[in-house]
This record gives sequence, C-alpha cells and structure tokens, in this order.
Amino acid sequence: MPHRNWLMVASVSLLLAHGLSSCSNSSPSSTAIDETKAHQEKNLLATAALDTARLENARNELNLTGKITFNQDQVVKVFPLVGGHIETLKADLGDYVKKGQTLAVIRSGDLADLEQQAVAARSQLSLAQKNMQVTEDMTKAGLSSQKDLVASKEQLEAAKGEVNRVNERRRIVGGNGSVYIVKAPVSGFIVEKTAAQGMELRSDDPENLFTISNLDHVWVLANVYESDLANVKEGDQATITTLSYPDKIFHGRIDKIFNVLDPESKTLKVRVTLENADYRLKPEMFANVSVTYAGHDQRIAIPAKAVVFDKNRNFVVMVNKKNQPMVREVDIYKSIGPKTYLAGGLAPGDRVVTANNLLIYNALGN
Repeated sequence: MPHRNWLMVASVSLLLAHGLSSCSNSSPSSTAIDETKAHQEKNLLATAALDTARLENARNELNLTGKITFNQDQVVKVFPLVGGHIETLKADLGDYVKKGQTLAVIRSGDLADLEQQAVAARSQLSLAQKNMQVTEDMTKAGLSSQKDLVASKEQLEAAKGEVNRVNERRRIVGGNGSVYIVKAPVSGFIVEKTAAQGMELRSDDPENLFTISNLDHVWVLANVYESDLANVKEGDQATITTLSYPDKIFHGRIDKIFNVLDPESKTLKVRVTLENADYRLKPEMFANVSVTYAGHDQRIAIPAKAVVFDKNRNFVVMVNKKNQPMVREVDIYKSIGPKTYLAGGLAPGDRVVTANNLLIYNALGN
C-alpha cells in the first residue's frame, strides 16, 4: 500500500473511533438530563393542588340591588298595657337588653284603679259567701225558698268570677300599687324608641314604646325586575357585598320570593337570610346582591384560581398522563364566582394546578 493511502485510512479510522466514542458518551449525558428534568417537575408538583376539568351547565349571574333589614321573625314591639306617666327611662336607642330587663317605669292611675277593683272584688266575694251560708241555713229550716238558694249560688259564682278576672288582669299587667314596670319581653337591640321621660300615655294608645330585634340574623331584600323573574328561584345561591365592607363577601341562598310586584318600580322582592353573629350588618345598609342560576350551555368548568393571565392571554398549568406539568392556553367563556367556564383549551378529565400554579408557570416558562 502506498504511503499516502495508508495515511488516509489511518485518518478515517481515527475519525470513526472518535465518533463512536462521542456517541457512547452522549447517551448517559442525555439520560441524566432527562432524570434531572423529571426530578425538577416532581418537585414543582410536590406543593401543587390539582383539580379536574368537568363538563357541566354554565351558570349565569344576575346582579341586583337591595338593602339589609330586620329579621321580622325576631322583631318584638313593646306596648304599655296601662295608661299613665313615664317616670323613668332605663334604656336608650341602640342598647342591647336582656329578657326581663327594665326599660321604663310608669306611674299609672289605671294600675291604682285595678288595685281598688281587686279590693272591691274580694269584699263582694266575702259578702256573697256569707249570704250563701245564711240562705242554706234558712232553706233547711223552711224559712227560705229553693229559688232564693239558687239566686245566692249565682251571686257567689259571679263574685268568684270577678275576683278571678281582676287577679288575671293584675297578673298580666304586673306592677305594684300604682307603679308599672315596662320589661323587655326578649333579648336583643332596641332598634326603635318613641318613649320619652315625662310622656303621658293612654291605655288605648296604639303606638309602641320600644321595638326590640335580635340581630343574630338579618334579611337582605333585593329587587328583581320583571324581565329577570324567570331566572330567579328559591334556593339559588347569592353573594352579598356592602358599601361598608367592600372586601367582605357574604354568602347565602334565596329563601323566599315575595310574589307581589311593586306598582311603581315594577320589581319583585326576594329575600336572603344571613347570619350576623358579630352584628356587622346593620338594618338599612345598601347591598349589592349577585344571584347565580343554572344556564343551558354545557362548558368545561375549572376553578377560577387555576387561570394565569399573562401577555393578554389566559393559561393553565395542566398535568398530563405521565404526571408532567405543562402550560396550556385556554379560551375563557366567562367566570362566575369561584368557577371559570371555558370555550376551548381543555377536555373533560384534564387535571389542572390550582395552587402554586403561577410559580410552576414561571418555572416552565423559564
């Protein structure tokens, strides 16, 4: 073999040997990169929370205006049972009172008259009992007729009835002598007060002195226009916000629909009952009420917190069948409360990340 040819063969052999060596060295390196990537993805998903995309009827939202009112089932109006003169007031508007607590002291002539009636009734009963005894004795001796005996019995029964009537009246009214005590019939807040010290009262006066309400539960009354009546039903979920607490969302359900239209506004009122243990909600507060109701369009639904908005587009971090995270762009149909309905981008059964999704999204993007 010529010397020049031998050199060419040797060079080619060296190149082939180097290529084979490079190929054999690249395989372990590629495997290591894949393992590192899989480990990183596993770490990313370690703190993630997942949810599943579901096909369901998209819910709609109806925005209403309303106000906070008393729970009328827990409102008690306090009326005076006797006429008289308000001597002392023990409670004021806005005070919290307990059942049996004194609200006012009334000096009452009616109560003094009732005391006199009780004395007279007892006297008449004593006289009727004596007459009955005398008539019985005379009837036995033949000095009085049976008719007289019957009349004495009737007088006795009438006297007993008058005593019972006066005693029952005194029991209902209460008081001692000419002093009548107005007491709270229930525990709650005084939300209305018309009583004033020195006020003169009549026993037939229809005006109440106090109104007491328990604010543990309040009503939200919202107005629904005629065009929206078909979309509102009892049991629909509602979220309420107020001007006083714009960042606080109260949740409830429509529990009553008042089937009478207001002749002027042409609206119908619906009611939501809310718990108010901290007395944060006050009657007459303005309220915004959002009611969600079932629609007819079927859409893919995912939690709203799974969506990442970036570069004027919407994305989610989904997890494929190999448990690997990946970014997927989605087309949003609409968002109602905690749910987002999609027009495209996911299929039923796809898993999406709902916690730490922004962190994972940035990591995958990098």
